[in-house]
Amino acid sequence: MEISMNDHTSIHIQNLHKNFGKVQALKGVNLAVDSGQVFGLLGPNGAGKTTLIRLLIGATQPTSGNLSVLSLNPGKQKSALRQQIGYMPQSPALYEDLSPTDNIRFFGRAHHNGSLSKHVDEVLEFVGLSQRADDPVYKFSGGMKQRVSLACALVHQPKMLFLDEPTSGIDPKLREVFWEHFRELTATGVTIVVSTHQMDEALYCDKLAILHEGILLADDTPSNLLWNSRAKIKIWRGPEVSEHEVTNYPDALPGLLQKEGLDNAISRIEVEEDRLETIVLRMINKQIGEKNQGDRK
Repeated sequence: MEISMNDHTSIHIQNLHKNFGKVQALKGVNLAVDSGQVFGLLGPNGAGKTTLIRLLIGATQPTSGNLSVLSLNPGKQKSALRQQIGYMPQSPALYEDLSPTDNIRFFGRAHHNGSLSKHVDEVLEFVGLSQRADDPVYKFSGGMKQRVSLACALVHQPKMLFLDEPTSGIDPKLREVFWEHFRELTATGVTIVVSTHQMDEALYCDKLAILHEGILLADDTPSNLLWNSRAKIKIWRGPEVSEHEVTNYPDALPGLLQKEGLDNAISRIEVEEDRLETIVLRMINKQIGEKNQGDRK
């Protein structure tokens, strides 16, 4: 499958494979990510999300295939790329005896930023830790450590941000704050690639890539995935109820009602749409079924 490139494409991935010994972590992935959007990598543990991020930041090399990030090859132009990207790992990689200020300054020095002190202050304010800037990190809660980790990834003002399960283990209120931060960043043109296995969080993304066992199952907007899902419709005519299952119910519903001959006796209509979780599980089960069928041949 060919992936079209344009002036707004920040990431281009073509037929990407990654093996660890006999284990195929990624199997022919094709993706394009536009600039200034939140691009979500969705899938269960072991789907290949972290492997894909590590390939995109140049932390590991592909077995085969092509990829570019900000028009750079992550494997061959790693130093140039890392000046333009930020990376927040799933587990905060912080020096717990140091303060947020010292942690952020340490990571910022790697990028040789001449305005480092100013940027440290700016990101501390951005993540809401200015009042705790000089406290040792070991005194912080898990959510506060995640904030420090995000600040470390932002201090050099990257054009692109890679976030591996950034809200894992934090409370819903802080998760909401994080997504407010992410939207503030994309409003300035920053591109964000975020991996998650949380379905409700995936709905915040502009576009989603659904992965399972290294295979790309879908690449679309959340609204399109939901729009083309199945819906169960129940129609009551007096005490009698008829049940129907349709795809893309906003378009299918008028025809269904015409077929039913909508009249005064119809007293109630219920529509039960698939949740994103149901859609993803259906894709995964279909892929597993096709794999099992292929193994039997």
